[in-house]
Amino acid sequence: MVTLEPVQIGGHTLVGVEVKLPKTTLLSISTSRGYIMCGALDVGLLNAKLADRGIIAGRAVGVRTLQQLLEAPLESVTTEAEKLGILPGMSGEEALLLML
Repeated sequence: MVTLEPVQIGGHTLVGVEVKLPKTTLLSISTSRGYIMCGALDVGLLNAKLADRGIIAGRAVGVRTLQQLLEAPLESVTTEAEKLGILPGMSGEEALLLML
C-alpha cells in the first residue's frame, strides 16, 4: 500500500510518502529540490553512479514513521546536499528547510 501525506514544515506543505512492503516500510519526504528518505536510500550510488544528476538527498536510518524521519539525525547525505549546508547529524526537518 502507498500512502501520500502532507507534511507541514516552516509554513510549507511537503509530500510525505509511505510504501508498505513485506517486512519493511519505505519513507520519504520531498521538496521541489530534494528529499530525505529512510535507510533504503543508497547515497553512495547517488554520489558515484548518478552524480551527473545533482541529486539533493539525505538518509536517516532506523525510522519507522514520517515523524521519526523528520526528527532523526541524517546518517549520510549526497554531495549536492552538502553544497547547500546539509550535513550528517542534522535532523530531517533542518535538512528539508534548507532544500526549500
